[in-house]
Amino acid sequence: MGFPHGGYPVVVPLYEYRCASCGHRLELIQRMGEGAPGPCPECGGDLRRVYGRVAVQFSGWGFSKTDALLPEDRRRGRDFKELQEKAREIAES
Repeated sequence: MGFPHGGYPVVVPLYEYRCASCGHRLELIQRMGEGAPGPCPECGGDLRRVYGRVAVQFSGWGFSKTDALLPEDRRRGRDFKELQEKAREIAES
């Protein structure tokens, strides 16, 4: 099977929609930027795009996981390189 555009596959995102009236769900392959495909095929209601969860992990200083290493009154004005080393030592032990 050949690919168009000189051998590169065309990537088109898969979107999920849910009807605001009846809750019917459907998945559609659409181009980016296209709107809702029209009314719900089950009841004729408005289809709304469903946004899934994305796994994100924040690391470094300034996030609650790393800030918890210090007492509340000592969190400001500290040398973060020193604290980063301390966090590495704790994580490795």
